[in-house]
Amino acid sequence: PVPRCYLNKQLATVRVVKGEPAELSCTVSKDDVTGTWFKDGLKLTSMDGVVFEKKGLVHKLIINKADDIHAGKYRFEGGDVKTEASIFVEDPPQVDKVLLKNLTSVPTVAKAGQGVKLRIPFEGRLPIRATWLKDKIELADDMRIRVDKTDTFTMLSIPSCERKDCGDYKVRLKNDSGVLEINLKLVVIDKPQPPAGPIKVVECSANDITIQWKPPKDDGGKPVQRYIVERQQVGKNNWETLGETPRSCTTFTTTKVEEDTSYYFRVRAVNAEGTSDALESGEVKAVGKASPGAPDPPEIVSASKDSITISWKVPRKTGASPIVGYVVQKRKQGTMTWLPVTNAPVKDKKLRVANLKKGVQYEFRVAAVNAAGTGDASDPSQPICARDPTKSPGQVQDLKVSSCDGTSVTLTWSRPEVRDGNDVKGYEVEMRPSQSPSWTKRLSLPPDSTTCTLKGLQAKQKYFLRVRALSDSGPGEAAEVEALAAAAAPVVPPRLLIDDTVKSFLVIRAGNTIRVNIPFEGSPDPVVTWLKDGLPLPNRAATKTEDGTTRLLIGTAELSDSGSYTVELQDGSGKRETFSFQVQVTDVPQSPGPLRMEENVPNTVTVTWEPSASEKWEKNLYYTVLKRESQKGLWRVVGDLIYNNKFTFTSVIPGRDYYFRVVAKNNLGASAPSETPQPWRIRKTKAEFRVKPQKYRGVNQNQHPRFLVPLKPHVVVTGSECHMSCAVGGHPPPKITWYKDNRDLSKDPNYFCTNDFGVCSLVILGVTKQDAGEYMVEASNQVGRAFSRAFLAIKGNS
Repeated sequence: PVPRCYLNKQLATVRVVKGEPAELSCTVSKDDVTGTWFKDGLKLTSMDGVVFEKKGLVHKLIINKADDIHAGKYRFEGGDVKTEASIFVEDPPQVDKVLLKNLTSVPTVAKAGQGVKLRIPFEGRLPIRATWLKDKIELADDMRIRVDKTDTFTMLSIPSCERKDCGDYKVRLKNDSGVLEINLKLVVIDKPQPPAGPIKVVECSANDITIQWKPPKDDGGKPVQRYIVERQQVGKNNWETLGETPRSCTTFTTTKVEEDTSYYFRVRAVNAEGTSDALESGEVKAVGKASPGAPDPPEIVSASKDSITISWKVPRKTGASPIVGYVVQKRKQGTMTWLPVTNAPVKDKKLRVANLKKGVQYEFRVAAVNAAGTGDASDPSQPICARDPTKSPGQVQDLKVSSCDGTSVTLTWSRPEVRDGNDVKGYEVEMRPSQSPSWTKRLSLPPDSTTCTLKGLQAKQKYFLRVRALSDSGPGEAAEVEALAAAAAPVVPPRLLIDDTVKSFLVIRAGNTIRVNIPFEGSPDPVVTWLKDGLPLPNRAATKTEDGTTRLLIGTAELSDSGSYTVELQDGSGKRETFSFQVQVTDVPQSPGPLRMEENVPNTVTVTWEPSASEKWEKNLYYTVLKRESQKGLWRVVGDLIYNNKFTFTSVIPGRDYYFRVVAKNNLGASAPSETPQPWRIRKTKAEFRVKPQKYRGVNQNQHPRFLVPLKPHVVVTGSECHMSCAVGGHPPPKITWYKDNRDLSKDPNYFCTNDFGVCSLVILGVTKQDAGEYMVEASNQVGRAFSRAFLAIKGNS
């Protein structure tokens, strides 16, 4: 018997990247075997880019540069040997290497407020799914960021960058052949954030204040260059710049302070892009001096021909340590020189000054002493003469405030008791504000006066008032009373204080809260009125006015709350001021109305619909039209950014069912769709061709059918379109019939066949796995018949 041939090595499945070489090889046991190669069941005699090679026992099929047409199932047969394997041509996503290096090696830098577009073109087998990620989170379209994708590129667009857009971005390109990931970095630079607080007071004394802060948490992408320190005295409006510190120094000392004065401090950070907002401190008070403050002027207790007795009170500011005594000084009235009364500080608060000259008027002053030294001296006392003792008049009786208005206070009292015939010669009225330690003489009154009015007071200011009787022997003991000038506020015309926080146009999403605060001023308080579209507010709206601010509040916004709102101020004199602003309440649109379809032009369909009810209040509303070609197919966008209520679809294939849906869209999203209840179909009619036969003279021109261009095998993805075509010659013109797996396709509506002067095509829309198989074209006339075959392979869509 003749020995049989067998395989030493069979074919192995190969996966190759598109454009790369590929090879199938097998080894048989006999050298004289002549092999035959098949692809997808068809015998291969020649194929573009394919070489058949035999070296001894080894048979090879070599592909120089793999392409989609080379994918399929291959079989080798030789003698008693048969072996099969497949070649899969992979076409993963690819990006130009130079562009890829530029994107990944250098970060993209933008200033805050600028727009950024990152566009990445790619190649590879479609469909390619592009995904953008930031910090490992997938990005989607929103109000600030847009992600676009076509068959050739993907692009990330940020119209106005913010610091939060900084970070690591990743673009993931994926198809059924592989995945490509590209890492990008976006840097957004801006002015820094305010320094980190709070501002701490490191040291505070009567001479200087030292503050400290922390660097800003975000320097804006550029290093902080310096800090600017400002100060405002409590009660004043202006800020003054104290100085700057380098970026390495976060402390500042100011010596420009006044004792017992309070200040606010604020610090700003500066980088190359600008100056940050301010970090502001709380109230910081400079410490008072360590030495005591000035006492009130001493009071005269009694006088004789060579001595005068005075007394005084403890000063309001005692300093940093206890008072140990007082320095008492005297001078003759009209002179400038003060002389000490004692050699050592007086521990008591009363002193008899002796060795005075009779008939000479003296003035006295007192200064407190503590461990830090001698404090400021008091103002001089009332001048008094050294003379024989007489009793001064007694204290006035029943001193009280009888009336008080915005600018004046009226006092009343009764005459003091008469002592030893020392009759009252008049009265002296003194006054001091509550924040001042010094008394000021305001009035001298005749002896018959028991009332007076002090004018020129400040509104809402507290005052201390005292009255003493005068006689030939000197002033009597003072009676004191307290008064509060509750002055009427000055008339201020009504005025709305509109600033950057008050917007003239508000866009509110339905369901959110409408809250508007408008500050104003006016004295007396004006009458505040709110209107909507010129009418009183609806019951759903609430208003509140207090402390110079009027507020509008609507808890849950509805579409009916859109309109023009007006706030009006009016005082008693009829003066008024108004401010109006617009409120636009918006939401995702309502669905469009029912759809209608008409064939106004042959082989087209015009879809019309009733407008969405949201068109009445949404200016930026538009429509998107989608279609599908079977009840379970995918919806595909065929028209977008449509601002009317009509769309015409032209690529209609007769005999195929179509479904349409319309969606209304705005900036917040899309409405629920409106759909066609029944499928739309244009009746399929066969084209009639009339060819005028040529007049042949004496020669029979009949020709056997032949294929000028044969069918070629196809590999397509599920859901895509497939166009199979060939070119046929012959006379009379051959009749064309298409078959799939020997089944006539002429009457099958799922296939669209054409024959344009010998160029024959078969179109399959939205292929499925059931469409895979062998397709055949038959060309026949009265002379004969010809056939051409090809295989269609279907790949799953990942």
